[in-house]
Amino acid sequence: MLFFLLILYGLATVGLFVAGIIMMIVAASNNTPLKPGLKLLIASVIMVIIGFGACAVILANS
Repeated sequence: MLFFLLILYGLATVGLFVAGIIMMIVAASNNTPLKPGLKLLIASVIMVIIGFGACAVILANS
Protein backbone atom coordinates (compact mmCIF):
# COMPACT_ATOMS: atom_id res chain seq x y z
CA MET A 1 0.00 0.00 0.00
CA LEU A 2 2.82 2.39 0.87
CA PHE A 3 4.51 1.74 -2.47
CA PHE A 4 1.29 2.54 -4.34
CA LEU A 5 0.92 5.84 -2.46
CA LEU A 6 4.54 6.72 -3.20
CA ILE A 7 4.00 6.11 -6.92
CA LEU A 8 0.80 8.18 -6.84
CA TYR A 9 2.58 11.05 -5.04
CA GLY A 10 5.41 10.94 -7.58
CA LEU A 11 3.00 11.03 -10.50
CA ALA A 12 1.18 14.01 -9.00
CA THR A 13 4.47 15.85 -8.54
CA VAL A 14 5.62 15.14 -12.09
CA GLY A 15 2.20 16.16 -13.42
CA LEU A 16 2.35 19.50 -11.62
CA PHE A 17 5.87 20.12 -12.89
CA VAL A 18 5.02 19.32 -16.52
CA ALA A 19 1.81 21.37 -16.37
CA GLY A 20 3.75 24.31 -14.95
CA ILE A 21 6.37 24.14 -17.71
CA ILE A 22 3.68 23.93 -20.41
CA MET A 23 1.74 26.84 -18.88
CA MET A 24 4.90 28.97 -18.75
CA ILE A 25 5.77 28.21 -22.38
CA VAL A 26 2.25 29.04 -23.57
CA ALA A 27 2.12 32.22 -21.44
CA ALA A 28 5.51 33.37 -22.72
CA SER A 29 4.47 32.89 -26.33
CA ASN A 30 1.20 34.81 -25.75
CA ASN A 31 2.83 37.65 -23.74
CA THR A 32 0.62 36.92 -20.71
CA PRO A 33 1.77 36.71 -17.07
CA LEU A 34 3.86 33.69 -16.12
CA LYS A 35 2.68 33.66 -12.50
CA PRO A 36 0.25 30.65 -12.62
CA GLY A 37 2.86 28.40 -14.23
CA LEU A 38 5.52 29.57 -11.81
CA LYS A 39 3.23 28.78 -8.87
CA LEU A 40 2.81 25.21 -10.15
CA LEU A 41 6.58 24.82 -10.50
CA ILE A 42 7.16 26.07 -6.96
CA ALA A 43 4.45 23.74 -5.63
CA SER A 44 6.03 20.75 -7.36
CA VAL A 45 9.48 21.56 -5.95
CA ILE A 46 8.01 21.86 -2.45
CA MET A 47 6.24 18.51 -2.94
CA VAL A 48 9.53 16.88 -3.96
CA ILE A 49 11.28 18.23 -0.86
CA ILE A 50 8.46 17.06 1.43
CA GLY A 51 8.36 13.67 -0.28
CA PHE A 52 12.10 13.10 0.13
CA GLY A 53 11.85 14.14 3.78
CA ALA A 54 9.01 11.73 4.41
CA CYS A 55 10.90 8.90 2.71
CA ALA A 56 13.97 9.63 4.84
CA VAL A 57 11.89 9.50 8.01
CA ILE A 58 10.18 6.26 6.98
CA LEU A 59 13.51 4.63 6.10
CA ALA A 60 15.16 5.86 9.31
CA ASN A 61 12.38 4.33 11.42
CA SER A 62 12.44 0.98 9.62
